[in-house]
Amino acid sequence: MTRKSLEAWSPWVLLVLILLVWQGICSAFNVSEFIFPSPARIWEQLLEYKAVIAGHAWRTFWVTMAGFAIAIVVGVLLGFLIGSSRMAYTAFYPLMTGFNALPKAAFVPVLVVWFGIGIGPAILTAFLISFFPITVNIATGLATLEPELEDVLRVLGASRWDVLTKVGLPRSMPYFFGSLKVAITLAFVGTTVSEMQASNEGIGYLLVSAGSAMQMGLAFAGLVVVGAMAMAMYEFFSWIEKHTTAWAHRGSQSH
Repeated sequence: MTRKSLEAWSPWVLLVLILLVWQGICSAFNVSEFIFPSPARIWEQLLEYKAVIAGHAWRTFWVTMAGFAIAIVVGVLLGFLIGSSRMAYTAFYPLMTGFNALPKAAFVPVLVVWFGIGIGPAILTAFLISFFPITVNIATGLATLEPELEDVLRVLGASRWDVLTKVGLPRSMPYFFGSLKVAITLAFVGTTVSEMQASNEGIGYLLVSAGSAMQMGLAFAGLVVVGAMAMAMYEFFSWIEKHTTAWAHRGSQSH
């Protein structure tokens, strides 16, 4: 096999090894499924409750996508504002860093008071936890534009707006797609946490219900589904990145 083929298969090989070790430990030490279910038990529960899990997973998925879409719009606009102005960068960045340090789970009770139990808190929690990486990366891509390049473009007659939109934004695309891959995983975390506290649907609600009923296999099956959805979206954005910003990775792909 070529090096490229080995790299492509390496995540699957590692996953199989982890599952085999996991199953071996559970079987060898006769670990109770109420404490730590084996992969085989999780698979059984996944098949047994596939319809229920699918319904909750769909709810979690579209709610996450709604919050993530808002995060993209707000993150790009705010990142453009912060990255295009040194004054805005200095004013906003410390406050945003402090806001990002706040645990987003603490906002859920407040959001419930404002919007009630349901999709509102889940969408907003997904948004609050995922917009920061997008904002920071867009701002970084614009703020790190070389002064020499900007001076040359100004001499050639380009306005500040031209520099930002025709040079700064394209150069920020690798940062942007990198932030999307990070932010989408955080968005699923935000949705699930909110559903655990303020919803009667979704994977988060399923986790709480399964845990209360001591169905740990079902709870782990829900976790597997959330992880699979996050991985799928991560790979989706990686695919888009590869086909739109290949110029930024050409040098690294040759190694």
